[in-house]
Amino acid sequence: MIFVDIATVVVKAGDGGSGVVSFRREPYVDRGGPDGGDGGSGGNVIFQAEHNLNTLSDYRHVRRLNAHPGGNGARAKRHGRNGEDLIVKVPVGTIVMNEKEQIADLSTEGQKVTVARGGDGGFGNAHFTSSVRQAPNFSENGEPGEEFKLTIELKMIADVGLVGLPNAGKSTFLSVVSNARPEIADYPFTTLVPNLGVADVGAKSLLIADIPGLIEGASEGKGLGDEFLRHVERTAVLIHLIDVYSDTVADDYKTIMNELKLYKNDLSERPMLIALTKTEGVDQEIVEDQMKQIAAVAPHDVPIYSISSIANQGTSDLLKDAQEFVKDYRRTEEPEHNGNKVITLDEKEMSWIVKEVNGTVRVTGSKIEKFARRTDFENEEALQRLRDIMRKMGITRELLRRGVEAGATIQIGRSGDHTVDF
Repeated sequence: MIFVDIATVVVKAGDGGSGVVSFRREPYVDRGGPDGGDGGSGGNVIFQAEHNLNTLSDYRHVRRLNAHPGGNGARAKRHGRNGEDLIVKVPVGTIVMNEKEQIADLSTEGQKVTVARGGDGGFGNAHFTSSVRQAPNFSENGEPGEEFKLTIELKMIADVGLVGLPNAGKSTFLSVVSNARPEIADYPFTTLVPNLGVADVGAKSLLIADIPGLIEGASEGKGLGDEFLRHVERTAVLIHLIDVYSDTVADDYKTIMNELKLYKNDLSERPMLIALTKTEGVDQEIVEDQMKQIAAVAPHDVPIYSISSIANQGTSDLLKDAQEFVKDYRRTEEPEHNGNKVITLDEKEMSWIVKEVNGTVRVTGSKIEKFARRTDFENEEALQRLRDIMRKMGITRELLRRGVEAGATIQIGRSGDHTVDF
């Protein structure tokens, strides 16, 4: 399966159904009252995290995600059907962003977030019957569903991330200690996509991510390094693998550490273990010399191991210690998906503001804009109701205070989408 960890889609929630104007008409019933039913609500667009997904490839060619609209009302006070929600399944670890901010961090199995809310259905004329309005001849339009252009990005959530230069032995290590079966060959850049594997350590398990080999300049995008480094962000511990056959093991270590440090979120301080790989058949004195060269440039508290994945030497000790590192990190970390407030598209301002824009008075605010969207501007009774709402909300009083004269055109909405004569 092709790995895709970022995609852009347009989500459109369902429009609300419109209410209808209808009057009861039956034999022997004189002057039947209004019986127009309400429209149904549009469906929401909901993202849901699924543990059995590991790619966003389903959205490579999908440009729009549309929820179902609500049905229109009908005579005899029949309510329109509500639109069905659209459930969009994405991998655990998916981040949803709009143009300005993060909308949601889907970091746990089954977690759901509504990213676009369906429009409310409009009321039929039966809804507006009162002692002073016994035969209302208007209804409301359905409210449009929200529509947004969103970026969805996958960052793997693993306990351990494997980092190192190309051909350092990461894929071989993962294939030996876990159930993963990555492509393996004796040349650089065999791994072109991150791989996940579960390693059993005693009665517990570790989720390990094999990150494709990094090169100098990876943090700036060389070799697609910045695309792969995003997956290291969510890991608790890093295992830095270095090829024992390298003539420059100290420089190899410094190259990777520099790229981790230069990444947009400094990753060089992440808990780390270092392992010399492919040590089967290598003289022990050479292995010890290589380890000393690394120790000379690495922090003194970072443990260094010598392992052979093929011969299964040293891997158990490395995994046991990695598990302890993970346990310590999880105990002390501030989980980003719990500690930070997640901003959602449902948070709207409920107040209203009156201001002058290019010589025209404009009123903004979620509540009054909602009423305007549902108003039939071709119907004078509906327009009068909107004016009554503006009066009850105190908007009319503010317009008069500002000296707005009768007959002036008032714009409603941030873009002046709706206009009403004052």
